[in-house]
Amino acid sequence: METFSRFTSMLLHALESREPTVDLLDSFIDHWKSITNYYVQTTDEHVPVRQTDIPWCLRQMLDILVYEEKQQAQYPGPCMEFLLHQKILETLVTLGKAQYPPGMLQQVLLFFSKLLSQVQQPLLHLTTVYIPVQKLIGLCALPGSHTEKEEAQFLLVICSRAKEDQNTLRLVLTLPDQSAARTPTSDQSQSFNHSADKAVLVSQSDSSACSPVQSERSLLWVLMELSKSQKSSVSVKVLQSLLLLIQTSGELLSELTQLGELLSGRLTKVYSLMVLEDGLDPGAVQGWRHIPWSSQYSSPDSPGHMTSFFCWLDFVDHLITEAPQVFSEQVSQCVCDGWMVDVLQPQLLHMCEQVVLVSTSVLCAVVRLVRSPSLLDRLVHFLLRTEMLTETLLRHCDHVNDQISLVSLSLLDELLQKPHRDILDVLLLDFLRGRSYLSPPGQEEPQADSGEDGEDDEDDPFFTDGPAHLSPPCQSGPRTHNDIINSFLCVVPVQVRSGQLLQEGGYESYVHDAHALVTQSQALSLSWDWPVSLPPPTLPSGGDSAFSEGHMIKVLFDRLGRILEQPYDLNLQLTSVLSRLASFRHPLVNEFLLNPYIHLKPGTRTLFSVLIRVMSELMLRIQEVPQLSDRLLDTRKHLLGLDQNTRQEVNDRSTPNWTLRHYLQRCRPKIC
Repeated sequence: METFSRFTSMLLHALESREPTVDLLDSFIDHWKSITNYYVQTTDEHVPVRQTDIPWCLRQMLDILVYEEKQQAQYPGPCMEFLLHQKILETLVTLGKAQYPPGMLQQVLLFFSKLLSQVQQPLLHLTTVYIPVQKLIGLCALPGSHTEKEEAQFLLVICSRAKEDQNTLRLVLTLPDQSAARTPTSDQSQSFNHSADKAVLVSQSDSSACSPVQSERSLLWVLMELSKSQKSSVSVKVLQSLLLLIQTSGELLSELTQLGELLSGRLTKVYSLMVLEDGLDPGAVQGWRHIPWSSQYSSPDSPGHMTSFFCWLDFVDHLITEAPQVFSEQVSQCVCDGWMVDVLQPQLLHMCEQVVLVSTSVLCAVVRLVRSPSLLDRLVHFLLRTEMLTETLLRHCDHVNDQISLVSLSLLDELLQKPHRDILDVLLLDFLRGRSYLSPPGQEEPQADSGEDGEDDEDDPFFTDGPAHLSPPCQSGPRTHNDIINSFLCVVPVQVRSGQLLQEGGYESYVHDAHALVTQSQALSLSWDWPVSLPPPTLPSGGDSAFSEGHMIKVLFDRLGRILEQPYDLNLQLTSVLSRLASFRHPLVNEFLLNPYIHLKPGTRTLFSVLIRVMSELMLRIQEVPQLSDRLLDTRKHLLGLDQNTRQEVNDRSTPNWTLRHYLQRCRPKIC
């Protein structure tokens, strides 16, 4: 009995382990025939594809292909061979293009996406795969499309696969192969360990001839068009596809000027929509804060034109940062030519003040937001190497319209914060290198005595070009830091100081901010290899030549000379620029801006000499101001927000001395 039970158990086990063998190829063919039979047997062309067996048959075919790849020792298996030889993919694209039955394109896109993502072996280099893929790309981003979600996923899969191999990307982008002449056909990548008659591989030498898709609906064009979708998930996925392409294949993409032109064209378009918007606030444009490009798609509300412009700018800047150098330079050049030169420059040179104000505000925000070295280099070259534009922007710092002057000074302030050596070189250092602001040897004494015989205001030491009244003529160059600091501290007489009227004290409250500014400027210029000592003065070749202080210093000193007559906001921005200039630790900058003991040529201005003239005018004005100390205290409390009940106006000309005091307190600590 026990033996019989054991025999029965073995028999049952054998029967259970012997499953019927399923022929994958037959099953695959049956599913495909089910699809083709539908078109033979059906007569109703309006039945949606979801109400047919086509989606289920396509899923079964895909599952068979994935299972076959895992089971077969050699690849491709018989099912994949049938798919390739029977040109099933091309047939599906044709059916999808005809939208027969309705909704067929959506099913085709899903099948292609899953096939290319789930099958591990590379397929895109096969002729019977990449040609249908190109045709399907051409069906994306059509007007009125209802398959944007599936299109975005399909394109993301294509970009993910194509970026892994330069040759595959070249096929997808329909680029001619420049290396075909030196690459024999026998050296083609044999991804499948199978006979050549079973795996239909494409020859690189035939890649350009086999491309059926014109550049008008290329992969890049389709991506750019689909990125305009109203569906945020679609736009984000498409832009991620673009980033995938350029991160590893930027040098290949540099052969296409199309992408750079498309990116620049899109930037120009959204910019034009923004500046044409009614009620555009230049202040809001100038003060735009950096937000990631993808953030506009996280909001349920439709982004405004300003948001669209700055987010697209951030995307272009991010793309240039991530791309290889060759491609990033090409895109930067396209942005410079297509937007900066063709669109922005005419607006900056326009005669209408509102146009100038808006364009300068945009430029100020762009300078602050740009981070990629390549785009920053083009931006700096555009601003500082275009002679007419550079002079115009600097003249705008002293514009009759205070708003234009304020935003132009802000632009200058933003430029000085960018990590680009040419900025300070072009604006200041190129004019100081020869140290031609110094008086030639042997002329110091006559300059010091030149005003002794006069009886006009020139006898007043406040009106001397050089600070000879503070120190006897000695060797040119700085003394100790304390001497220099005390010289600037003594510029403001005690009777017009307000710091001692409050408990927080005087300029000590600004030392922390000054230290942070100096640290920032030092870190910015650390890699610029500046000299540590002053160069010898360059003697003029023929006679005494006048010192050219440059457009920037001229406009800043002119503005500083009128500080008693200007609005507080304008003076505050002016002192910010001067403080930032003084914070750079270059020996020429330190000597020219911060050393009051150097001997200057007649007619040469320095920061110290301009302040002396301003203080002399201030001392005359305060004679007519009653209760000066009380008004100084009220003004200081108002500006610091300490007294909400004060009615003292910020721009009250009767107490402009606090504005100067505010400047001195911000500027003096930079000397350290």
